Amino acid sequence: MSSLLVAGIVFACTFGASVLGTLVRRLLPEHHVTGDSKDSLKMGMGLIATLSALVLGLLVASAKSSFDGHKSGVQQLATDAIMLDRVLANYGPGSESAREKLRTTVEMLRTRLWADGSYQASGLDAPQLSAQSVELSAAIRDLPETTENRKAMKAQAVQIALDMSRTRWSLGQQGESATIPVPFLVVLISWLTVLFGSFGLFAPRNATLVVGLFVCALSVAGALFLIVEMDQPFAGFIVVSDAPLRTIQPKLGQ
Repeated sequence: MSSLLVAGIVFACTFGASVLGTLVRRLLPEHHVTGDSKDSLKMGMGLIATLSALVLGLLVASAKSSFDGHKSGVQQLATDAIMLDRVLANYGPGSESAREKLRTTVEMLRTRLWADGSYQASGLDAPQLSAQSVELSAAIRDLPETTENRKAMKAQAVQIALDMSRTRWSLGQQGESATIPVPFLVVLISWLTVLFGSFGLFAPRNATLVVGLFVCALSVAGALFLIVEMDQPFAGFIVVSDAPLRTIQPKLGQ
C-alpha cells in the first residue's frame, strides 16, 4: 500500500467533496441549507467529525507503535551482536573463527537490508543470510569447553546467537504485513469525504473558502501519508535507520 497513493486519494476525495458541496448548494432550495435543516445536519457532521478524530488518533498511535517496535528490533540486533562479540572475545583463543563469522553476518545483514539506501525487509530471510547465521551458530557450538568458565561463556554465546536469529525472523515477519487494515482506511476516508462535503455545502462560495478547504484537505492527506509511512517502516520515505548496526560494525572482531 503506497503512502503517496493513499494521500492522493484522501486529498482528491476530501477537496473534491468540498468543491462538489459548494456546487450542490446552488441547486438546493434555500430552506434546505438554513434554519433547522442546517442545525440538524451540523449535529450529524459533528458526530462524524468526532469519530474521524478518534480514529485518526488511534491510527497515529498504532502506526507510531509499529515503527518504534521495528526500530527497537534493529537496536536489539545491534546490542546482541556487540554482546556476542564481547563474550567471544572474553572466551579467548579458539573464538577467532566465530568472531569473524559474526562480523561477516552483521556486514551481510546491513548491506542486504539497506541496499541502495533503502530498507528491504525481504533481505531478512535471504538464503545467504540464513546460511551465514547457521555457520555462525555452528562455529559457536564447535568452541572447545576446556574449563567450566569457558563452558558457561559458550552457553551464553549460543543463547545470544539464538536471540539474534529470533529477532531477525520476527522483524522479517512484521515487515511483510501492515498493521492498519485497508477496510479501516476506506471507512475513514468515507467519513472524511462526507465531512468535507458538508463544509462546502454550508459555506459561502468565495476564493478564501476554496483556499482554506484546499489547505485543510492537504493537511488531512498529509496526516494519512504519515500514518501509512510509519506503518510500513521497511519501505517508503520514513524508514528504520541502519545507524545501530553501522555504529557497532567497526568494533566487531577487535
